[in-house]
Amino acid sequence: MSIKTNLSEIQSQLPSHVSLVAVSKTKPVEDLMEAYESGQRIFGENKIQEMADKHQQMPKDIQWHMIGNVQRNKVKYMAEFVDLIHGVDSEKLLNEINKQAEKHQRTINCLLQLKIAQEDTKFGMTAEAAHTLLESDHFKSLKNIAIVGVMGMASFTENSAQIKEEFTTLKSTFESLKKISPELEIISMGMSGDYPLAIDCGSTMVRVGSRIFGARNYAI
Repeated sequence: MSIKTNLSEIQSQLPSHVSLVAVSKTKPVEDLMEAYESGQRIFGENKIQEMADKHQQMPKDIQWHMIGNVQRNKVKYMAEFVDLIHGVDSEKLLNEINKQAEKHQRTINCLLQLKIAQEDTKFGMTAEAAHTLLESDHFKSLKNIAIVGVMGMASFTENSAQIKEEFTTLKSTFESLKKISPELEIISMGMSGDYPLAIDCGSTMVRVGSRIFGARNYAI
Protein backbone atom coordinates (compact mmCIF):
# COMPACT_ATOMS: atom_id res chain seq x y z
CA MET A 1 0.00 0.00 0.00
CA SER A 2 1.05 3.61 -0.52
CA ILE A 3 2.22 5.98 2.18
CA LYS A 4 -0.94 8.03 1.62
CA THR A 5 -3.14 4.96 2.12
CA ASN A 6 -1.24 3.89 5.22
CA LEU A 7 -1.52 7.36 6.74
CA SER A 8 -5.22 7.58 6.00
CA GLU A 9 -5.86 4.20 7.63
CA ILE A 10 -3.93 5.12 10.78
CA GLN A 11 -5.48 8.58 11.07
CA SER A 12 -8.94 7.05 10.86
CA GLN A 13 -8.14 4.98 13.96
CA LEU A 14 -6.88 7.86 16.09
CA PRO A 15 -9.12 9.74 18.52
CA SER A 16 -9.14 13.51 17.98
CA HIS A 17 -6.97 14.15 21.07
CA VAL A 18 -4.12 11.89 19.86
CA SER A 19 -1.32 13.35 17.69
CA LEU A 20 0.52 11.24 15.13
CA VAL A 21 4.30 11.53 14.80
CA ALA A 22 5.42 10.01 11.50
CA VAL A 23 8.75 8.39 12.37
CA SER A 24 10.78 9.06 9.24
CA LYS A 25 14.30 8.07 10.31
CA THR A 26 16.39 6.54 7.49
CA LYS A 27 13.66 7.42 4.97
CA PRO A 28 14.40 9.62 1.93
CA VAL A 29 12.90 13.11 1.56
CA GLU A 30 10.73 11.79 -1.28
CA ASP A 31 8.89 9.51 1.14
CA LEU A 32 8.46 12.29 3.67
CA MET A 33 7.10 14.59 0.96
CA GLU A 34 4.53 11.96 0.00
CA ALA A 35 3.37 11.95 3.62
CA TYR A 36 3.49 15.76 3.72
CA GLU A 37 1.36 16.02 0.60
CA SER A 38 -1.12 13.68 2.28
CA GLY A 39 -1.47 16.16 5.14
CA GLN A 40 1.11 14.92 7.66
CA ARG A 41 2.95 17.76 9.43
CA ILE A 42 4.72 16.11 12.38
CA PHE A 43 7.84 14.07 11.64
CA GLY A 44 10.10 12.29 14.12
CA GLU A 45 13.81 11.63 13.64
CA ASN A 46 16.37 9.97 15.91
CA LYS A 47 19.56 11.51 14.49
CA ILE A 48 20.03 15.25 14.77
CA GLN A 49 22.13 15.65 11.61
CA GLU A 50 19.65 13.71 9.49
CA MET A 51 16.79 15.80 10.87
CA ALA A 52 18.69 19.04 10.20
CA ASP A 53 19.38 17.98 6.60
CA LYS A 54 15.71 17.16 6.01
CA HIS A 55 14.62 20.41 7.64
CA GLN A 56 16.76 22.31 5.14
CA GLN A 57 15.13 20.56 2.19
CA MET A 58 11.48 20.50 3.24
CA PRO A 59 8.62 22.97 3.83
CA LYS A 60 8.93 25.14 6.91
CA ASP A 61 5.48 24.43 8.38
CA ILE A 62 6.67 20.97 9.48
CA GLN A 63 7.01 20.24 13.19
CA TRP A 64 10.24 18.32 13.76
CA HIS A 65 10.38 16.02 16.76
CA MET A 66 13.64 14.57 18.06
CA ILE A 67 12.66 11.13 19.33
CA GLY A 68 16.03 9.46 19.87
CA ASN A 69 18.71 9.57 22.52
CA VAL A 70 20.18 13.10 22.48
CA GLN A 71 23.90 13.83 22.68
CA ARG A 72 24.45 17.16 24.42
CA ASN A 73 27.16 18.29 22.01
CA LYS A 74 24.72 18.08 19.09
CA VAL A 75 21.82 20.03 20.57
CA LYS A 76 23.13 23.20 18.89
CA TYR A 77 22.43 21.76 15.44
CA MET A 78 18.68 21.53 16.04
CA ALA A 79 18.07 24.32 18.56
CA GLU A 80 16.97 26.80 15.90
CA PHE A 81 14.09 24.72 14.56
CA VAL A 82 13.19 21.62 16.63
CA ASP A 83 9.60 21.69 17.87
CA LEU A 84 9.69 18.97 20.54
CA ILE A 85 12.46 16.88 22.09
CA HIS A 86 11.07 13.57 23.37
CA GLY A 87 14.12 12.03 25.00
CA VAL A 88 15.12 14.33 27.87
CA ASP A 89 16.51 12.06 30.54
CA SER A 90 18.84 14.24 32.63
CA GLU A 91 19.26 17.69 34.12
CA LYS A 92 22.54 18.12 32.22
CA LEU A 93 20.71 17.67 28.92
CA LEU A 94 18.02 20.16 29.96
CA ASN A 95 20.74 22.69 30.83
CA GLU A 96 22.25 22.35 27.35
CA ILE A 97 18.88 22.63 25.60
CA ASN A 98 18.10 25.75 27.62
CA LYS A 99 21.51 27.25 26.76
CA GLN A 100 21.13 26.65 23.02
CA ALA A 101 17.49 27.79 22.98
CA GLU A 102 18.51 31.04 24.66
CA LYS A 103 21.01 31.71 21.85
CA HIS A 104 18.12 31.58 19.38
CA GLN A 105 15.76 33.53 21.65
CA ARG A 106 13.19 30.76 21.70
CA THR A 107 11.65 28.26 24.07
CA ILE A 108 12.07 24.57 23.23
CA ASN A 109 9.38 22.13 24.27
CA CYS A 110 10.61 18.93 25.92
CA LEU A 111 9.26 15.64 27.24
CA LEU A 112 10.82 13.85 30.17
CA GLN A 113 11.72 10.33 29.07
CA LEU A 114 10.82 7.89 31.83
CA LYS A 115 12.15 4.35 32.01
CA ILE A 116 9.13 2.06 32.05
CA ALA A 117 10.62 -0.97 30.28
CA GLN A 118 12.48 -3.75 32.04
CA GLU A 119 15.17 -3.84 29.34
CA ASP A 120 18.56 -2.33 30.19
CA THR A 121 18.86 -0.94 26.66
CA LYS A 122 16.00 1.52 27.22
CA PHE A 123 16.90 4.99 28.49
CA GLY A 124 14.96 7.16 30.88
CA MET A 125 14.63 8.79 34.27
CA THR A 126 12.97 7.20 37.27
CA ALA A 127 9.69 8.68 38.46
CA GLU A 128 11.46 9.85 41.60
CA ALA A 129 14.14 11.68 39.60
CA ALA A 130 11.47 13.38 37.50
CA HIS A 131 9.64 14.57 40.61
CA THR A 132 12.86 15.89 42.11
CA LEU A 133 13.74 17.71 38.90
CA LEU A 134 10.38 19.45 38.50
CA GLU A 135 10.41 20.58 42.13
CA SER A 136 13.97 21.94 42.03
CA ASP A 137 14.79 25.64 42.10
CA HIS A 138 17.35 25.09 39.35
CA PHE A 139 14.71 23.72 36.98
CA LYS A 140 12.49 26.72 37.69
CA SER A 141 15.38 29.00 36.71
CA LEU A 142 15.54 27.58 33.17
CA LYS A 143 13.58 30.09 31.10
CA ASN A 144 14.10 28.72 27.57
CA ILE A 145 12.71 25.23 27.96
CA ALA A 146 9.20 24.02 28.67
CA ILE A 147 8.47 20.54 29.98
CA VAL A 148 5.14 19.74 28.32
CA GLY A 149 4.78 16.04 29.09
CA VAL A 150 6.38 12.62 29.34
CA MET A 151 7.58 9.90 26.98
CA GLY A 152 8.22 6.22 27.50
CA MET A 153 9.08 3.11 25.49
CA ALA A 154 7.63 -0.24 26.43
CA SER A 155 9.62 -3.47 26.45
CA PHE A 156 10.17 -5.24 23.14
CA THR A 157 7.99 -8.23 23.87
CA GLU A 158 4.95 -10.11 22.63
CA ASN A 159 3.54 -10.04 26.16
CA SER A 160 0.71 -7.51 25.84
CA ALA A 161 -0.07 -7.70 29.56
CA GLN A 162 3.48 -6.53 30.36
CA ILE A 163 3.27 -3.73 27.78
CA LYS A 164 -0.08 -2.62 29.21
CA GLU A 165 1.39 -2.55 32.70
CA GLU A 166 4.30 -0.40 31.52
CA PHE A 167 2.01 2.01 29.69
CA THR A 168 -0.23 2.24 32.74
CA THR A 169 2.82 3.05 34.87
CA LEU A 170 3.70 5.95 32.57
CA LYS A 171 0.13 7.28 32.70
CA SER A 172 0.05 7.17 36.50
CA THR A 173 3.47 8.86 36.72
CA PHE A 174 2.21 11.57 34.37
CA GLU A 175 -0.80 12.18 36.62
CA SER A 176 1.49 12.44 39.64
CA LEU A 177 3.88 14.86 37.90
CA LYS A 178 0.96 16.97 36.69
CA LYS A 179 0.17 17.81 40.31
CA ILE A 180 3.58 19.52 40.44
CA SER A 181 3.46 20.96 36.91
CA PRO A 182 -0.17 21.48 35.76
CA GLU A 183 1.06 22.55 32.31
CA LEU A 184 1.98 18.95 31.40
CA GLU A 185 -0.25 17.78 28.54
CA ILE A 186 1.49 15.14 26.43
CA ILE A 187 1.91 11.42 27.06
CA SER A 188 4.03 10.13 24.18
CA MET A 189 3.83 6.35 24.13
CA GLY A 190 3.00 3.73 21.54
CA MET A 191 4.68 2.78 18.27
CA SER A 192 3.75 0.83 15.13
CA GLY A 193 3.24 -2.45 16.98
CA ASP A 194 1.41 -1.26 20.06
CA TYR A 195 -0.13 2.19 19.52
CA PRO A 196 -3.79 1.04 19.84
CA LEU A 197 -3.00 -0.38 23.29
CA ALA A 198 -1.08 2.78 24.20
CA ILE A 199 -4.09 4.93 23.31
CA ASP A 200 -6.31 2.72 25.46
CA CYS A 201 -3.86 3.33 28.32
CA GLY A 202 -3.95 7.11 27.94
CA SER A 203 -1.45 8.06 25.23
CA THR A 204 -1.97 11.45 23.58
CA MET A 205 0.87 11.10 21.05
CA VAL A 206 1.93 8.01 19.10
CA ARG A 207 5.16 7.50 17.15
CA VAL A 208 4.51 5.40 14.04
CA GLY A 209 7.14 4.59 11.42
CA SER A 210 7.05 1.24 9.64
CA ARG A 211 3.25 1.19 9.50
CA ILE A 212 3.48 4.37 7.41
CA PHE A 213 6.72 4.11 5.46
CA GLY A 214 7.41 0.37 5.45
CA ALA A 215 10.49 -1.38 6.84
CA ARG A 216 13.54 0.78 7.49
CA ASN A 217 16.83 0.51 5.66
CA TYR A 218 19.49 0.62 8.38
CA ALA A 219 22.28 0.10 5.84
CA ILE A 220 22.21 3.74 4.71
